[in-house]
Amino acid sequence: MKKITIAALAAIMASSVAQAEIKMGVILGFTGPIESLTPAMADSAELAFKEASESGKLLGGETISVVRGDSTCIDAAAGSAAAERMITADGVAGIMGADCSGVTTAIASNVAIPNGVVMVSPSATSPALTDIEDNGYFFRTAPSDARGGQVMAQVVIERGITDVAVTYENSDYGKGLSDSFITNFKALGGEVTATAAHENGKADYSAEVAALSAGGSDILVVIGYLDQGGRGIIQSSIDTDAFENYVLGDGMIGQSLIDNVDGDLTGAIGSLPGSESSGALMFLDLAASAGLDGDGPFRAESYDAAALMVLAMQAGGNADRATIAENLMSVANAPGKRLMPGELARGLEILAAGGEVNYEGASNVELTDVGEASGTYKILEIKDGAFNTIDVR
Repeated sequence: MKKITIAALAAIMASSVAQAEIKMGVILGFTGPIESLTPAMADSAELAFKEASESGKLLGGETISVVRGDSTCIDAAAGSAAAERMITADGVAGIMGADCSGVTTAIASNVAIPNGVVMVSPSATSPALTDIEDNGYFFRTAPSDARGGQVMAQVVIERGITDVAVTYENSDYGKGLSDSFITNFKALGGEVTATAAHENGKADYSAEVAALSAGGSDILVVIGYLDQGGRGIIQSSIDTDAFENYVLGDGMIGQSLIDNVDGDLTGAIGSLPGSESSGALMFLDLAASAGLDGDGPFRAESYDAAALMVLAMQAGGNADRATIAENLMSVANAPGKRLMPGELARGLEILAAGGEVNYEGASNVELTDVGEASGTYKILEIKDGAFNTIDVR
């Protein structure tokens, strides 16, 4: 048998290093009140990780493997435990997620930030997250509900609706978006006739609906989750003929709402972070080529969240946690070569050569100085059994 020379051994070791596997976390509510949304969000994020891996250009040929965890969306303890396992046992370099605002805050504050792990949420929108003490480890590709409530209020007023009742899920997300909507709606001359919080998991929402309808408005604003309490509120409203129509927060947008409510939701309107830009259309084509449906809530933002972490690694020349944190803002914003969905290989090449990139991606990424998206919104209306985009702003 021939002896392995030192040079040959070094070559083997170098090859092994080049083919090292980077572990990345995806933590979303695979169970819970948005479980119908999260599989496609996870698939969208993993599409970006796969694209980078298969390019052969990530840090000299490294590949990414994904570790999934269940945030549950609402159980902070369970979500934090899942993230803890992901970080300590699996050794992930970064986390795409979480999703719902309350559990995202808990995971970030109690697990990710203390361990120096970047989280990029595609859907946590609570205004409180703007001021979280994150030490540069928390980002989001979804905009704050401070902007979302403003958009919702403008749309409602423009539709000639001057009074509404408001119900919100009793959580950071529900309270944050409802406060923003109510403040902006009143500033535009609107009247809120009644407000009531609701909990998830109840079998009967008739008491909440009765209190809301007693105010006299025919329109109910529902800020909650489509697979739980928000849907229950709407079903009870339909059953009792309490309201003529509905305005929906982003957590209520999804085909499962239409499919699982017994009644006609035609004419209901809502708003959701998203756009129909060239990047958004490119993402739809990219997703379709991979056998995925990219046209749904927070799917573009999930792809972009993963893409940003990949590019941050390449910009810093390392897949360690600190490198991702140090370089994510620089790849998200100008200056640099503009990157769109499906162009990660080109971006990796530019960065490897010492250049700069400005990732716009599927959701027109532009991060503020605290690392959150400025955001554009799609305005949707239910017609012919589906959500249809009627405006973007």
